[in-house]
Amino acid sequence: MTILYKNEQSGRSMVEMLGVLAIIGVLSIGGISGYSKAMAKYRINKTLDQISTLVMNIRTLYASAVNYSGLNNGVAVQMGIIPRDMLQAARGSTVASDITIINVYGGQIKLTAGGTDDRNFYVTYSGLPMEACVSIATADWGSQAGSGLQSIGIGASKSGKDESDSLTTHEIDTLPLSLSVAAANCSGSGDNGNTIKWTYY
Repeated sequence: MTILYKNEQSGRSMVEMLGVLAIIGVLSIGGISGYSKAMAKYRINKTLDQISTLVMNIRTLYASAVNYSGLNNGVAVQMGIIPRDMLQAARGSTVASDITIINVYGGQIKLTAGGTDDRNFYVTYSGLPMEACVSIATADWGSQAGSGLQSIGIGASKSGKDESDSLTTHEIDTLPLSLSVAAANCSGSGDNGNTIKWTYY
């Protein structure tokens, strides 16, 4: 007598596997999109915090002085008023003048004195993507009573990250800027083609 064994194997069909893969794909795309938006918002908020910190530290450093004479990146680094996460040293160098101050987008930050008798100081952020430039420029800078902000200059970067063409200056009474005005001024080409310059007294 011959006994036949029945092979009972269970598994997933090709249609079921394709359905699972489609669901995983949709969830992955949603997750990546959400992460990108969260990172963009984090960088903008981090930039706003950096500017507030820099302004406060500069004012504290020059509290007993009559003006901001001598303010530059080297002095700011040497005096320890720049947070460590914003410093990038040239390879193998420990000299303060060889240290670059960078923003969260990888562009440079420049601190300078100016105005009549150096009574103003400038904080310049270069290498900003257009979306970040628009968001930062449209922040409510004008309602910060007593902040000492006089104007914001916005324009395209000449060479991407460290130099700027002439900036369009917006006085404190015109702030916050409208979305259309900010978008027109933040028109630098490329991913990091914009500069914003804050003037404080």
